[in-house]
Amino acid sequence: MKYETINEESIGKLMEIFYEKVRRDKDLSPIFNASVGTSDEEWTAHKAKIGNFWKGMLLGLGDYNGQPLKKHLDLPPFPQEFFGVWLGLFEESLNALYNEEMKNVIFQRANMIASHFQNMLYRFGGH
Repeated sequence: MKYETINEESIGKLMEIFYEKVRRDKDLSPIFNASVGTSDEEWTAHKAKIGNFWKGMLLGLGDYNGQPLKKHLDLPPFPQEFFGVWLGLFEESLNALYNEEMKNVIFQRANMIASHFQNMLYRFGGH
């Protein structure tokens, strides 16, 4: 059964499903492995950190205090098309968990974040 509300449990499951897809993706896994690491422990910590980011964005909860844009600016250059890959995997993950309304709420946020990051990385001279 799909979630009809966004809560901490569903965000935790979203992180599990999404990052399993990322770790298997031929384009994204090398970038993430170089930044996050390759061990399950490092990935568990990453999922918890990004889960906190989404809890803050969607629920006003969590203790995320990172600088996500700076983290992306610090990465070695990668093709802008990879944002589309990221969004596609994120949407697949949302579809597996949420009803249409909740999926759309979260996916709209993800698109806004991706669009902002792309502007900063590619339009304003980052990558």
